[in-house]
Amino acid sequence: MFSSFIRKLQKFLESTSWSVFITSVILINSACLGLETIKFIHKHFGEILSIIDYICLGIFIVELGLRILAFRLKFFIGKDWGWNWFDFIIVAVSLFAVGGLAVLRAFRVIRIFRLLSVIPTMRLVSAAMLHTIPSMISIMVLLIIFYYIYGVLCVNLFGEAFPQWFGDLGDSFYTLFQIMTLESWSMGIVRPIMEVYPWAWAVFVSFICIVSFIVLNLVVGVVVESIAEMKQMREENTKDSKSSTESKAKD
Repeated sequence: MFSSFIRKLQKFLESTSWSVFITSVILINSACLGLETIKFIHKHFGEILSIIDYICLGIFIVELGLRILAFRLKFFIGKDWGWNWFDFIIVAVSLFAVGGLAVLRAFRVIRIFRLLSVIPTMRLVSAAMLHTIPSMISIMVLLIIFYYIYGVLCVNLFGEAFPQWFGDLGDSFYTLFQIMTLESWSMGIVRPIMEVYPWAWAVFVSFICIVSFIVLNLVVGVVVESIAEMKQMREENTKDSKSSTESKAKD
């Protein structure tokens, strides 16, 4: 009888309706945390928002307890152990964040991350991002090399005339980062430098072309390719599970 109850509980926890319910609770909780930052709403409805926050946390605790009861050891070492530990840590941190310390209460906002484990498409994107880490490291090393080359170059070329931007390597890195983001790079930095060094445009335009366009496009390409690979792997796993289920049914 107990095993029958566990199977029904597992089926219930894996159902679409339960997933929609938990997603709704996460969104309501996230909205309440945001509304608490508005002074007028916090002044007039702060107690109501706190009650809703505690109710949402209680639902998360009950949901986590039911999942541990239903899947027991598989919850921690099963197929989805990574996401299960992710949820477990978020709920555990949220429990400590209900204290009186304002700093700890700010950490309640991490519950929003539970959307990553509840919504399948977000799980796919998150897994794809983790899958890209080896390739990202190579791109980051390449980016650091370009930053170092242009940082040293700009200190030697423009540091004496413009120490506020290129006085040392640290200032040069920060200025190049601003240029990479294309924030006021032309009127704010490059044109004043070009009044002293008319050829300076060649240095900064080449930096933007290499770093902002080429390297960052590499990052986008790696992420897109990783998502495509994860989708293909998930489709193959689905096909394999279906074929195994059909073979077992035939037997």
